[in-house]
Amino acid sequence: MKIDDVRRTAYSMPLTSPSYPKGPYRFFNREFFVITYRTDAAALAKVVPEPLKVVEPIVKYEFIRMPDSTGFGDYTETGQVIPVELNGVKGGYVHSMYLDDEAPIAGGRELWGFPKKLARPSLKVESDTLVGTLNYGSVLVASATMGYKFEALDKAALHQSLLAPNWVIKIIPHVDGTSRVCELVEYYLEDITVQEAWTGPGALGLFPHALADVAKLPVLEVISAAHFRTDLTLGLGKVVHDYLKD
Repeated sequence: MKIDDVRRTAYSMPLTSPSYPKGPYRFFNREFFVITYRTDAAALAKVVPEPLKVVEPIVKYEFIRMPDSTGFGDYTETGQVIPVELNGVKGGYVHSMYLDDEAPIAGGRELWGFPKKLARPSLKVESDTLVGTLNYGSVLVASATMGYKFEALDKAALHQSLLAPNWVIKIIPHVDGTSRVCELVEYYLEDITVQEAWTGPGALGLFPHALADVAKLPVLEVISAAHFRTDLTLGLGKVVHDYLKD
């Protein structure tokens, strides 16, 4: 393979058999289960990086079922998103993500900088209850429940909330172990269709684990629960802060 061939074809690893195709990445029938809860302000201050600013001590714990996505296939994901501000604009900082599929782990980390780790999340309906769980190996790390489709949500308001920016930190080390890329990346969800949206009584339990530390943002009070299905495109990102230069 010539040097020009490497330059022309290289966008992911391995060079001759990339872990995922090029985007854009469209998700069909993407199902969300989101528990919004109040947490400890001091705990939030330890994990939210400047120049992002914490709005209030709130966390959104999300389970996302993705049965049909271009390039990434069929998988389930879970994690924590923290409401924050950047230069007066409100959005969400993606603090943790756990999922069960190699392609979106590789693509998410390499392209955007999503903090993805391999685990075993699940989202399903059990009789009258929506149930989300996260297992890291054999250990239960998170358990969430919601009354199934108790009350309809305003789809227009939900759609508007999904248009807000999101931020992640992209970290790529140098070959000597030092930092080579350390950037705050902004991205958006695009071309969104909300199919249905519901709310109901919700509960969330987070359990300590050495390598899946979601419990470090403890649940002090559950504020709300939401369950909705969408079609959407995951937009590619842009760098809004370079920690190695600014």
